[in-house]
Amino acid sequence: MHVLIVGGGVVGLACAHALAGRGAEVTVCEAGTLGGGSTDRAAGGIRTQFSTRVNVDLSLASVPVWESFADEFGVDIDYRRSGYLFLARTEATAAAFRENVAMQTDAGAPSRVLSPAEAAEYLPELRTESFVAATFSAADGVADPHSAVQGYSDAVRAAGVDVRTKTPVTDLARVGDGGGSVDAGATPDAGGWRAETPDGSIDADAVVVAAGAWSARVAALAGVDLPLAPRRRQIAVVEPEGDLPADAPLTIDLDTGAYFRPEREGTAIVGGHFSASDPDVDPDRFDESMDVEWAVEATERADDAAAYFGPETRIRNGWAGLYAVTPDHHAILDEAAPGLVVAAGFSGHGFQHAPATGEAVADLCLGEDACEVDVSALSLDRFESGETLRERNVA
Repeated sequence: MHVLIVGGGVVGLACAHALAGRGAEVTVCEAGTLGGGSTDRAAGGIRTQFSTRVNVDLSLASVPVWESFADEFGVDIDYRRSGYLFLARTEATAAAFRENVAMQTDAGAPSRVLSPAEAAEYLPELRTESFVAATFSAADGVADPHSAVQGYSDAVRAAGVDVRTKTPVTDLARVGDGGGSVDAGATPDAGGWRAETPDGSIDADAVVVAAGAWSARVAALAGVDLPLAPRRRQIAVVEPEGDLPADAPLTIDLDTGAYFRPEREGTAIVGGHFSASDPDVDPDRFDESMDVEWAVEATERADDAAAYFGPETRIRNGWAGLYAVTPDHHAILDEAAPGLVVAAGFSGHGFQHAPATGEAVADLCLGEDACEVDVSALSLDRFESGETLRERNVA
């Protein structure tokens, strides 16, 4: 079976790795460079602390891959498990935290509800008077997305995957229905897909749309409408006024939307979306630089949570990237049309869920049931049926 994957970020490469590992012939078409879309601009978080079971399960199935990545792929992804600390300022948020932790621990994640004083054991300069509760999981951490792309790309090429960069897919059409396949390895009535690129046509039995914020455009070539919006998000690298420990957890002040974590050489990353306005952007024409006013606000909000970030904090640099956002902040993992599988709309969680996503996509393409995660809740038709999910732990 020949599978064409549109998108060469970490999700697309993880799909290629899983499919090649199960014996499929795989071609990856990436319009730019591998990881050059949203992956290289990600914060690198890997966490189990989500508010829905399917997201927790995707994390738990992916964590073992990240743990063993250096041994299996031969690339150090700088995986640091310092934990995630979620903070609640209101009783309503604290009540949701307790529900989340009950679900997370039932799934097998080692999450705990903490008092503000207990949270300060992990983050000594926490402004405890501002919070009513927190949660922490030692299973959570961060890694380097760029290195992960390198590891996956080396592995898929070694497995015989045809990786084509600077090769956008410009059209997708069904061919062969009822009259034979476009690929000799497919079943007689399977049909297939023909993709057009600047370098010519590619025939495949199945197509995987894993193009991140560009996925709606790609799916539209095949006549499939995805409720997916490209949204701009920013990250700033700062030099904190205080000494933020290198092993401090990635901390999310959920009621304000601010987050921060230590970076290398005494710096820190701060981020969050604070504006009431969140317009769609053109993924080919958005501002990739950081807004200074936003960076100042992000740093002030971080300071409001923990006293590492005062007026002497220096903003060093930053960047903007894209979230591919769905209405319920969950991915679409589904066969949206015969032989057309979508793996997109992760709403900022694609990097961390990539390994499990690859296995789920391989199941969808090959008609197998090997993935340990039930992704049926992530079908495209949930938006029409009204059976959407709600991910509350979004920063």
